[in-house]
Amino acid sequence: MSSLKTTHPAQAVVSSHVDRKVGVQQDKQSVSPRGPRRPTSLFAKKPVKPGGSFGAPGQGSSAVTSFVTIFILVALWFLATNLHWIKPLFLPSPQAVYAKFISVSTEGFANSTLAEHTEISLLRVFGAFALACATAIPIGVLMGVSRIMRGIFDPPIEFYRPLPPLAYLPLVIIWFGIGEFSKVFLIYLAIFAPLAIAARAGVRSVSIEQIHAAYSMGATRTQVILHVILKSALPEIFTGMRIGIGVGWTTLVAAEMVASTSGLGFMVLNAAEFLASDVVIMGIIVIGFFALCFDMLMRYAEKVLVPWKGKV
Repeated sequence: MSSLKTTHPAQAVVSSHVDRKVGVQQDKQSVSPRGPRRPTSLFAKKPVKPGGSFGAPGQGSSAVTSFVTIFILVALWFLATNLHWIKPLFLPSPQAVYAKFISVSTEGFANSTLAEHTEISLLRVFGAFALACATAIPIGVLMGVSRIMRGIFDPPIEFYRPLPPLAYLPLVIIWFGIGEFSKVFLIYLAIFAPLAIAARAGVRSVSIEQIHAAYSMGATRTQVILHVILKSALPEIFTGMRIGIGVGWTTLVAAEMVASTSGLGFMVLNAAEFLASDVVIMGIIVIGFFALCFDMLMRYAEKVLVPWKGKV
């Protein structure tokens, strides 16, 4: 008769406990110290920007697209002129424009070099722009915070804002003559209206909760205007500055029609009278270059001074 081997109940409990302990240790060895591994394809390596997972409108850099667009336009210009699709009188070739650029830079045009024409135009435009910023921004802020100031300044600004500068150019000549002041004043008027309206719109867009929060913490009316309203209106003010300087450059040509002997606008108008289209194209490119540089500078300043734009 075979003998059956029996196990004591205490030994069975100890054996099961040891088996459980060994199993737990094997599980710990199989799991990484940093936690269980996750599929890396499902998780981003960097934090996702707000709206990035759904595609925020306009998000991302457009530098490559802009470069390709400029390259295509220049290539089309080169082909159209060198294959004689367009006569040089109507559209000179890039080589002719570059040669004229070198010629005007060294020998001059209309008794002034390109540097002299550029210098006087920059002084006129940025002088008028500085005066407009010093006056239009405070008036626009006052129009936004005071109904009395809005009632005083809103009618004349809204009346002359749609008028083209050439419409009131004769009055400017009659009132102030044909000196340098009339040219700067004409550009100043063109910049003033959009800048003042942008400042007023920026003030009106300030959240009322921010104003109430400032008052509840003991701020005075002046402190609320300077530290809450003005800072909240900065994005719209920068937009108005960019629009205003663009209008100023377009008004430059009209301003330099008034008994001018130098300036980029004068150079373009004078060249057009003699059908010198290469000088006209070259002057347009120079004006556009400086306008683009200033606009990029304003964008950078806005990014530095208004880092919260689009985030609150």
